Amino acid sequence: MSGGLFEGKLALVTGGSSGIGLATVQRLTSEGATCAVVDLQPPPAGVGEAYVEADVGDPTAWPVILEQVESKLGGVDLAHLNAGITTRESTIDALTDEMYRRIMRVNVDGVVFGVRALVPVMRGRGGGRIVCTASLAGLMGMSVDPIYSLTKHAVVGLVRSLGDVLTADQITINAVNPGIVDTPLVGPHREALTASGFPLIDPGQVAEAVTQAMSSGRSGECWVIQPGRDPMPYRFAGIPGPRVAGAEGMKPTFD
Repeated sequence: MSGGLFEGKLALVTGGSSGIGLATVQRLTSEGATCAVVDLQPPPAGVGEAYVEADVGDPTAWPVILEQVESKLGGVDLAHLNAGITTRESTIDALTDEMYRRIMRVNVDGVVFGVRALVPVMRGRGGGRIVCTASLAGLMGMSVDPIYSLTKHAVVGLVRSLGDVLTADQITINAVNPGIVDTPLVGPHREALTASGFPLIDPGQVAEAVTQAMSSGRSGECWVIQPGRDPMPYRFAGIPGPRVAGAEGMKPTFD
């Protein structure tokens, strides 16, 4: 496609072989970007210009990921850190160490290590755009999988904390926070949800929000996606400040 929103841009998408990541690769490609898929399984034939098999939760994997992507594409301008899993465990005392470490490795470590590795690469290219997949579970409680909710709150906190910091390097970072998306992560709950008439989100709708977040020029936002609604940045309520004489509403400074 000529003249697309991201014409000539080089993109990296983790978890890009299925679900939201696959939809994002297809959308970015339609907008003129050249995409590399990072996943533990290859994407469908014809999707993406490059494939890197890697465990994004392994900090030692990221230098190799970027080396391969830069070798195959020439650099990274856009990144969608999307890889994620669930525990499918609602009972906290049934949570095993293995379940906990696995979800933290993918959902939190994969984002933290990814951002850490991408920032110097993008800084060297004069800027870039990062979008992380969070969830409505990162803005509210989710009793059906509280540890999944914990990981998505962590992603939201990271994005909001880095939003202003990275703009000095012309890098924006945002999150997409969809409700329940029609992907394999829904698992055994899909049948009950559809039987009840609950509307699931098409992955393409999330990919649309990713492109909007990337192109908005703003940073530190969390874009909510719900069926039948246009994607929109979530409006966080203000935090009550101090009520002390001479310091009413003061925000802390750490310089």
